[in-house]
Amino acid sequence: MAALARLLERLLWPARKQERVEEAEERRSSPDGPQSLLDAPRCAQRPHGGAAASWGLSFGASAVQGWRAHMEDAHCAWLELPGLGPGWAFFAILDGHGGTRAALFGARHLPGYVLEALGPAPGEPEGVCEALRRAFLSADARLRALWPRGEPGGSTALALLVSPHFLYLAHCGDSRAVLSRAGAVAFITEDHRPLHPRERDRIHDAGGTISRRRLEGSLAVSRALGDFAYKEAPGRPPELQLVSAEPEVTALARRAEDEFMLLASDGVWDAMSGPALAGLVASRLCLGLAPQLLCAQLLDTCLCKGSLDNMTCILVCFPGAPRPCEEAIRKELVLDAALGRRVAELCAFGQEPPSLNTVFRTLASEDIPDLPPGGGLHCKATVIADAYSQFCQASGERWVMGQNGAEKPTGTHSSSALDLEA
Repeated sequence: MAALARLLERLLWPARKQERVEEAEERRSSPDGPQSLLDAPRCAQRPHGGAAASWGLSFGASAVQGWRAHMEDAHCAWLELPGLGPGWAFFAILDGHGGTRAALFGARHLPGYVLEALGPAPGEPEGVCEALRRAFLSADARLRALWPRGEPGGSTALALLVSPHFLYLAHCGDSRAVLSRAGAVAFITEDHRPLHPRERDRIHDAGGTISRRRLEGSLAVSRALGDFAYKEAPGRPPELQLVSAEPEVTALARRAEDEFMLLASDGVWDAMSGPALAGLVASRLCLGLAPQLLCAQLLDTCLCKGSLDNMTCILVCFPGAPRPCEEAIRKELVLDAALGRRVAELCAFGQEPPSLNTVFRTLASEDIPDLPPGGGLHCKATVIADAYSQFCQASGERWVMGQNGAEKPTGTHSSSALDLEA
């Protein structure tokens, strides 16, 4: 993990430098400026999951702080809903901004508001859609009552409610969900941004402005829990304020071909598209990877592909999800072995091992067959880092960066000090 963190630090230095320039510009006009970036990413994850075998539902979830100075994401997963029959489940991701209060509130309390709005016998699908709408608005009203006056901050919200017959998606903001059905993307949510025509009209009608693609030159999303400074337009209901907590709700009839639903905060989508993510997830399920470990690998891949944000993802697998495939597993083992040999070849070529960064970039320039769809070589960063670490251990040396950028050999090895010279 330490080797991966150092690899990320060097690979993404230009992107971090550019974002810091952009942050400095945004802070001049934004009262809540974006979070600062760390000198090295925090890659630790605690993947978790569960299964309801009786109705063929399983899930995995993971989150990573990444390059941001603070972790502001939160999530929740309920495989059973009290008072409702078997086959009902609830999952949600909250992506906070300006602090963690709104995201943590949503993760802890939104399920309760959903259950209250649903009642013991919800009508499908119209009744459930209206219940989700009420639940979001009720949660936001309660949050407002608890919110310290004048304090900024809010959170996007993305929820999946599973019933035996429908999949319900309710979202505010720019976290997204993608449904894979019969090997293809069947549905993907749409971000709530100020420049979207429907959002723009509501903002202008409420007396707001849009500058540099941001609401009042500050907020990048137009729907969220919290952000109460943007919910003060007189004489207008909550759903018609500058920022609205009213979710966009979609009901999708379930089919036998449904494979999985991936929910993720915007940091994931910064690095990969919906089709790329769906392809990567399907390929990893064919390897028999547990959903929670798949989520962890997905977040590592997005870090390697350049995401600088907090990231959270939840993978919900349905009975039609891809099954482990012996041929896919065999190809993956062959790929891993080939990468390990190639890393050893590159390290043994000169008198001194090249930096891990150089090894990765050399591999990226080569035509390597059977790389994971969507993730490519970035999905194999941990394999490459491990192979490099093993070579250094076998050689009895490690290489660290000196103060002037020169490499210095030492007699022991620690993966946290691998040379990753840019």
